[in-house]
Amino acid sequence: MGSASPSYRGHRYPVEVISHCVRLYHRFPLSFREAEELMLERGVIVSYETIRRWCVKFGQRYANSLRRRRPRPGDKWL
Repeated sequence: MGSASPSYRGHRYPVEVISHCVRLYHRFPLSFREAEELMLERGVIVSYETIRRWCVKFGQRYANSLRRRRPRPGDKWL
């Protein structure tokens, strides 16, 4: 598998919706169905299976970026 980032072309939903769903799932201890309910509260109708597919396709990149931004011991608040 290459290191190129996956393409958002051909997806029905905008990049913002996809990235928000994937970020919700990876950042918080949510199930796919809970992420689906949160998106429904925001007015976006998306199935939990679609969120699962997005997490498989785009999830590793989001998980890596979240890991990189975690605070380290000794970091100071500004």
